Amino acid sequence: MTAGKSARLDRIGTGGKYLVVPMDHGVTMGAVDGLVDLESTVSDITDGGADAVLTQRGVADRVHPNLGGAGYIVHLNGSTTIGPDEADKRPTGTVEDAIRAGADAVSFHINVGSDHEPDQITGLSEVTSAAQRYGLPVLAMTYARGHDVRDDDPELFAEDLGHAVRLGEELGADVVKTAYSGSPETFERVVESTSLPVVIAGGSRGTDEETLDMVRGAMDAGGAGVSMGRSIFQHEDPRAITQAVSKVVHDDAEAADALREVGLTVEA
Repeated sequence: MTAGKSARLDRIGTGGKYLVVPMDHGVTMGAVDGLVDLESTVSDITDGGADAVLTQRGVADRVHPNLGGAGYIVHLNGSTTIGPDEADKRPTGTVEDAIRAGADAVSFHINVGSDHEPDQITGLSEVTSAAQRYGLPVLAMTYARGHDVRDDDPELFAEDLGHAVRLGEELGADVVKTAYSGSPETFERVVESTSLPVVIAGGSRGTDEETLDMVRGAMDAGGAGVSMGRSIFQHEDPRAITQAVSKVVHDDAEAADALREVGLTVEA
C-alpha cells in the first residue's frame, strides 16, 4: 500500500474502523428528509463523530464547508427509484472527477447476482484500476441481490454475502460494504470471506435499539464498522444517533449503554 493510500484511509476511518454516512440518496430518491438542508445535516453528523460523509460529486461544494475535519467519499454510480430498474446502477463520474471534487476516497455499488452484475463487475474493475494510479482508496458496496441469492436462509445468505465481499477484494477494493446477515454467528462467515475491512449497510430504518443492536452484532463478528445512511441522516437527532453508533464502533460500547450515554431512549 502506498503512503498516499494509507493516509487517505486514515482520513475516512479511525484506527481501521469506519463510521461512514452515505448521503447520495438524492440521486436515488430525490430531496428526501435530511437532504434538503444538506449543509446542516452534514454538520450534525460530523459533529457527532462520523469518520466520513459520502455523496455524489455534484454537491461537493455543499459538503466541504461542513465536514469539520471528517473525510469525504465520492460515489461513482447510481440509479433512481422511479427509473426502469433500480438495480441497474450506471456510472455517474470518474475517479478524476472525484479527485477534482476533493475526495479522499471513492465508492462504487455492485449488485452481485443481478442481471446487471457483468457490467458492474467491469465498472468496479475500471474504478479500482484508475484509483490505484492515484493512491485513492475504493469502498466497494458489494450487495448480494438477484434471482439466485438465498436471502430466505440466514446461513446461505451469509455465504452469498461472503461471495460478494470476496469479489470486491478480488477486484481491487480497499474496504467492502454489504448487508448484515442477521446475527453475529452468520456474519462471521461474511467477515471470514475476505481479508478486507467489512462494514455493514444500515438497511431499512428500525428503532434506535434495533439499529445499535445490528451494529453491535456486526462488530462482535469481526466487522470494521458501518456505512449507514437513512438510519442516521433521517433521524430526529442525527448528531445523537451518530454519537451512539460511534460509541459502539470506536469505543466498543454495548448498544443500550451507547443510547443512554447520548440521551436517546432505550426501549423497556
